[in-house]
Amino acid sequence: MFSYRHAFHAGNHADVLKHAILVQILDYFNRKEGAYWVIDTHAGGGLYALDGDWAGQSGEVKDGLDRLLAASEPPALISRYLQAVAAFNPDGQANIYPGSPCLALQSMRPQDHLRLFELHTTEIEVLQDTLAHLGKKATRHTQVAHEDGFHGLLRLLPPPPRRGIILIDPPYEDKQDYRHVLTAVREGLQRFAQGCFAIWYPQVQRVQAHEMARSLERLPVDWLHASLSVCKPSEDGLGMHGSGMFIVNPPWTLQAELEEALPWLAQVLAQDSGARFSLTRGTAAPQGSSRAQGQAPLSESPRQKRSPSRR
Repeated sequence: MFSYRHAFHAGNHADVLKHAILVQILDYFNRKEGAYWVIDTHAGGGLYALDGDWAGQSGEVKDGLDRLLAASEPPALISRYLQAVAAFNPDGQANIYPGSPCLALQSMRPQDHLRLFELHTTEIEVLQDTLAHLGKKATRHTQVAHEDGFHGLLRLLPPPPRRGIILIDPPYEDKQDYRHVLTAVREGLQRFAQGCFAIWYPQVQRVQAHEMARSLERLPVDWLHASLSVCKPSEDGLGMHGSGMFIVNPPWTLQAELEEALPWLAQVLAQDSGARFSLTRGTAAPQGSSRAQGQAPLSESPRQKRSPSRR
């Protein structure tokens, strides 16, 4: 896990899905005056130079953010995301990409607070420097811990205002991260049942990734599960061909926005005929019911038909 640097992947198709959803959740929380906390278990460096040594070398932004900027008539969810990214690029060149800490700070009000965890020694130095350059608002309302977010999360739950967004997006280089995510969500819900947990995961050819997604869908809570594939899985079994976002206690407005945005994203970000999307909802069981939850696929691309055993 210590070799991972998110700057290499900044602005790619996975960031597009993750951060577009995060911005929508933040906007929804801002509809009420009450304060909230944002807790980010794997914060990264905060800001990334898309023309720098890392992102510029990988070129992944060309198949992510750059495609959105070149497309026409984006849906509301994507337009709002692009607006958030543009705020960090006043020259209009889109050379700076904001990670989740900066997107959160951009949306948060004076009464809200940000709690960040980052274990990577170099990344936390970059993160602290980024926050310092963002000024007093960033430093006044933010606390950064050089710590494994999986371990540090529980001591912050429930947050004092009883409103909170918990973003869990580890690099998954360590296969144990899949198990750690499940444990963090289950234990987190025991302490903060009303919290909005947003879990990002990569679509890779690892059995752990598929098992984690299925386990999350069995949670007896309200959830939305959005997935976006941009290409076929590689023949050598390596690499990421898409990603997913699993949101516990999602904003009620998110479903409709994703139903509009996912087909558009699958078309704009498609790298080959393997591009597809799905959106599934689960609901908590009524009190006294023997069923853990009900599941219903809300929308999916024509090529992604689920077998009866998965419904």
